[in-house]
Amino acid sequence: MLESLRTEAQTFWHLLVSPVRGDTHQQRLESFYAGQARGYDAFRRRLLHGRQSMIDALPKHAGQVWIDLGCGTAENIDRMGDAVNQFGKVHLVDLSQSLMEVAKRRVASTAIESKVHHHIADVCEFDIGRQSADLITFSYSLTMIPQWFRAIQRAYDQLRPGGMIGVVDFFVSPKYASSPIPQHRWFTRTFWPTWFAMDNVYISPDHLPMLQSRFETVTLETSLGKIPYLPLARVPYYVWVGRKA
Repeated sequence: MLESLRTEAQTFWHLLVSPVRGDTHQQRLESFYAGQARGYDAFRRRLLHGRQSMIDALPKHAGQVWIDLGCGTAENIDRMGDAVNQFGKVHLVDLSQSLMEVAKRRVASTAIESKVHHHIADVCEFDIGRQSADLITFSYSLTMIPQWFRAIQRAYDQLRPGGMIGVVDFFVSPKYASSPIPQHRWFTRTFWPTWFAMDNVYISPDHLPMLQSRFETVTLETSLGKIPYLPLARVPYYVWVGRKA
């Protein structure tokens, strides 16, 4: 119990107090995550809502090639459950060495270890070569990517025709939203981007429209998620699944 509280306090410190340093995006990511990698999953399960809903909505077939862009600690491996065993290859991509070390420990000595490939790489530049992916996911990583539009285009380029993409992340609506995107009030559209930007998380009204313009929307759900230690606060998030035509 004491160790759990100590880890929680350390994670909270790095989220709200510890300064983020570095001249490059990779250096800033590592500065932010290095001190909280140990408690990353436990804390974010209470903050990053909708991840299981996204995983459940994705088709799983034998031999699939799956790329998890901005994989973090590879919690999505666990969320896939037994279905992950039938995949042909799994590519885990992240810029943070600290988070990737946790991801490596997660899959070590498991039945799928030989199928999993770990890449310390910028998702805007990552390339698996001549083979196309059947499935691509972004789990709360799109808002962490400064050139997110390049990341979406990179995903599009690597996904085979008919392949599926799943994204779950925070968002705010544009000033004038069109259904099925809900219309958020001025305070929501202003407060959450400002609050999260302090940790270099950039919530945008443009992510969803960009995804919808590049891919055929299969399913879209939006909701409000709780914030740890802020009992009255609710942040908007979406679960979106698309298909490449």
